Amino acid sequence: MKKIIILFTIICLPILAYDVYMPSEYSYKQNGDNLLFVVDFSNSMGEFLHHKTKVNLVKEMLRKILPQIDPETKTGIRVYGHTCNIFAYNACRSSELIVPLNKNNSQKINSAISKLRPKGMTPITYSLKQSVKKDFSKENGMKHIILLTDGGENCDESPCDYAIELMKERRDIKIDVIAFNVHDADDLAQLKCVADVTTGRFVDAKTNAQLVNSMEEMILPHKQVEALIYGLNN
Repeated sequence: MKKIIILFTIICLPILAYDVYMPSEYSYKQNGDNLLFVVDFSNSMGEFLHHKTKVNLVKEMLRKILPQIDPETKTGIRVYGHTCNIFAYNACRSSELIVPLNKNNSQKINSAISKLRPKGMTPITYSLKQSVKKDFSKENGMKHIILLTDGGENCDESPCDYAIELMKERRDIKIDVIAFNVHDADDLAQLKCVADVTTGRFVDAKTNAQLVNSMEEMILPHKQVEALIYGLNN
């Protein structure tokens, strides 16, 4: 697990057997009008990887990719772990929609995250709940979450369990997960579960190049086509 704050105990939750919901073929280009980034700004994102902090690598990646998204697509960003609190209850609710869903939002998102620094805990499950219940509350159609984290939940909840319960009630939400430089096997299993049960993609990105490529493939359809053509020709 990543970090431990005084008065907070990390509880490792086992992964239960789950059924995977398989909807009709999902096309982001056709149905993905609502794209919400849920991004980790917890303390460990300040660690260095390839001579840069992980959070700066993520910011650079978003500055490159966001302007390439169709301006008609509604995009927004929720961050977590961006505030520090010695009390576990407050630290595990450090999650905020800093840019609500709207069209042509890339500049606003990049401007908002440029001011943030990694500080706190990793309330993944709480952030996903807030995304579903609040951030998407007024949106119709398919809802696409891209969760980017460098570690697992450390707020006494299971994102896997939540995803399983969510799929019993909802069929309009897909969660892609990018695990960025995550090494703990239990954390990886929990994160993969979230993607699997919501029919999203899971990527275990160990390097900056893998981070960029995985994000491009998730939201830029032409990148997927280029990869397919390359594979057929080699």
